[in-house]
Amino acid sequence: MKVLVVEDDVRIADVIRRTLTESGYAVDVAHTAPDGVQAFEIETYDLVVLDLMLPGLPHGGMDVCRRIRVINNDVPVLMLTALDSMRTKVEGLDAGADDYLVKPFHLVELLARVRALLRRSPRALAPTLHAQGVTLDPATRTAVRAGRTIVLTAKEFSVLEYLMSNAGTIISTTELIDHSWDSNYEGFSNVVQTYIRYLRQKLTLPGETDIIETRRGAGYLIHADT
Repeated sequence: MKVLVVEDDVRIADVIRRTLTESGYAVDVAHTAPDGVQAFEIETYDLVVLDLMLPGLPHGGMDVCRRIRVINNDVPVLMLTALDSMRTKVEGLDAGADDYLVKPFHLVELLARVRALLRRSPRALAPTLHAQGVTLDPATRTAVRAGRTIVLTAKEFSVLEYLMSNAGTIISTTELIDHSWDSNYEGFSNVVQTYIRYLRQKLTLPGETDIIETRRGAGYLIHADT
């Protein structure tokens, strides 16, 4: 899943980014209120971690949250602030935030709140996916083939989910990177090929058909069930 972190403190933003990335999320970071709004207008995110005290707009994070709600009323927003007053919390929730976390906070609590918000998001309620004898449940994040449950890493799950959600369509390497990695990804170019190999090793036992087809020069395809 893809998370937008809007935090003006570079050190805190980097800690949050690394923590979320290590937990399997793709993360983009913005350091000002206008940059946060612009990022949300350009990209699609599953969750926003939003600092309250941001430069660039009169009411900082409150203004960002209100603009997010104009664009998308469903994406979960976790608001961060050093202001632990009831009035501030109420204003944040009224602006459209779904949850509130007061600084300083423990990273384990941040991750727990992120997981809780994502469980309640529309994407968590997405239907079970079926293609070529594989069943993928976005709610429980499990894959099943021929009666066996297949354990996937967060990144493997993200790649497989996108391919199965678009069954019958060739998905390019660039599209998979845009979906499963953050927008500033500058890692090695064959990362998608590597994760496709991981998925094939886990999904396919000897004698079984490989459900992921490589279309050379175009991308990857999982055929839709007929």
